[in-house]
Amino acid sequence: MKKLLIETAKRTGLLDADQLAEYLDNNAASGGRIDEALLACPYFTEESVLKLIAEALGMDYYQDVPSDHVPAEFIETIPATYAQHHSLIGIGGNGEDEDMTILLSKPLETNALDNVSKMLGKPVVSAIATRTAITSAIDVAYEQRSTVIEEVAEELDAQNIDRLADEIGESDDLLDVVNRPPVIRLVNDILFRALQLRASDIHVHPYETKIQIRYRIDGILYDTLSLNRNVLPLVVSRIKVMAGMDIAERRMPQDGRCTVRLGQREVDLRVSTVPTSYGERSVLRILDKSTAMLGLHELGLWKEDLKKFDLLLTRTHGVIFVTGPTGSGKSTTLYACLNRINSAEKNIITIEDPIEYQLGGISQMQVASKKGMTFATSLRHVLRQDPDVIMIGEVRDVETARMAIQSSLTGHLVFSTLHTNDSAGAVSRLIDLGVEPYLVSSSLIAIMAQRLVRRICPNCRQEYKPTAHEMRALGLLDSELAESGQFFAGAGCDRCFQTGYRGRTGIYELLLVNERIQEMIYSQETAGSIKRAALDGGLQTLRMDGTRKVLEGQTTIAEILRVTQADIV
Repeated sequence: MKKLLIETAKRTGLLDADQLAEYLDNNAASGGRIDEALLACPYFTEESVLKLIAEALGMDYYQDVPSDHVPAEFIETIPATYAQHHSLIGIGGNGEDEDMTILLSKPLETNALDNVSKMLGKPVVSAIATRTAITSAIDVAYEQRSTVIEEVAEELDAQNIDRLADEIGESDDLLDVVNRPPVIRLVNDILFRALQLRASDIHVHPYETKIQIRYRIDGILYDTLSLNRNVLPLVVSRIKVMAGMDIAERRMPQDGRCTVRLGQREVDLRVSTVPTSYGERSVLRILDKSTAMLGLHELGLWKEDLKKFDLLLTRTHGVIFVTGPTGSGKSTTLYACLNRINSAEKNIITIEDPIEYQLGGISQMQVASKKGMTFATSLRHVLRQDPDVIMIGEVRDVETARMAIQSSLTGHLVFSTLHTNDSAGAVSRLIDLGVEPYLVSSSLIAIMAQRLVRRICPNCRQEYKPTAHEMRALGLLDSELAESGQFFAGAGCDRCFQTGYRGRTGIYELLLVNERIQEMIYSQETAGSIKRAALDGGLQTLRMDGTRKVLEGQTTIAEILRVTQADIV
């Protein structure tokens, strides 16, 4: 085998033959399989190794694995955990004369191939694909199983509730539904659907005669499922068990969190329950750990604002506030800022409630108000840790605000968030909290207001002509664009849940605090006066930035009108 691989490398050039021969000679004494040794080699990529083995053995190599080609027979027969553990997936085999092909990421793992053949009860053909491609296909294929809700509704009965506490592990895999009690399969299926639809929140809302399951997708709530009213105690109890909450307490609000797995994906759930007149209402916030952290250039900032904001991040001291309502992407922006400036030369510490995503190389602290660990007390301790950059999750009171501002005056760059409607409103908010105007004017270097707008679905995007009312509302009615401009909207398709939108981007209003604005803050002038001065200095408001994204074909006029207010100057 060793000689065959070296000869194939010389013939094809897929790997450096001399380097391959040297590596195989040095690792000959290990006694392991040759494919495992090569896949562990730091000199070669997985793809190049697998292509070489496929060429040497005359096997097919699949660059991508089509999840829609995975037969139902494979999904129903082979447990998801087995497929994940051995990193294999079946495709084809639908015709009578067509053998099923089993894709392997470890080509010489013949035992697993034999076991799959025995479980399926028929011969199979082997082929090769990367572990990443196979894992992705496994997750998608097993997510597409038929729903269990209808069958579960008939199986559920009161005795299941007593066994719930014994049925949950520390990190449950949502794909593993073999021999699970019906209530567990029901809740797992609700979570499946949410992840398939890219939902950020799941609402379990009890009514007099039914339970309504609602998903928040791209910021909008949709009714998706209705369940029998009788299963509410079971569903809520299951959710409570998963989140480590007290299932016996039904009269008081509770909060909890847990982690579940969807194949190789880790998903955090933040759970809240409150009592209502028809039973307990639950909301689950979904935080997908596998979602890549967005870079500053991916947020949707206008290129001129991005240049200005990038320069701010090089400052050694000052306060930068990101403002907007709940769910407007403030935390994502702050994480992007920290990632941009993260380096070995800087000591960066965050104080969050809760910690949403783990950032490599950055110390993150969790607020625990019940134990007296508030933002203000945490900040006091953080200042003794010799930080260069501090991120405070939210300024909620005068003590936190004053300490954040004083921290910047002693040589720290501070990031935080505020709940205000626009950038200039943050100044009024700080002064209303009780922070002295001279402190605000001397420490504040920038305020960025933001909103999230839905992107037009690329799959069903088409040109359309906006109404005169829409053009007037956006201030475009009398411009040349009213006739010559191109506007787009989504027609609605299966990929976008028939909404015409898929995914979101940000619109931004970046107010830089220059000398003139510092003087206005010190003089306690109104937010309106500050905003007018900023507009004179080149400020682009939320609606202006939204209009720009409409003209670029990223979103629609209706979406901008939904999330922004008219500019009053």
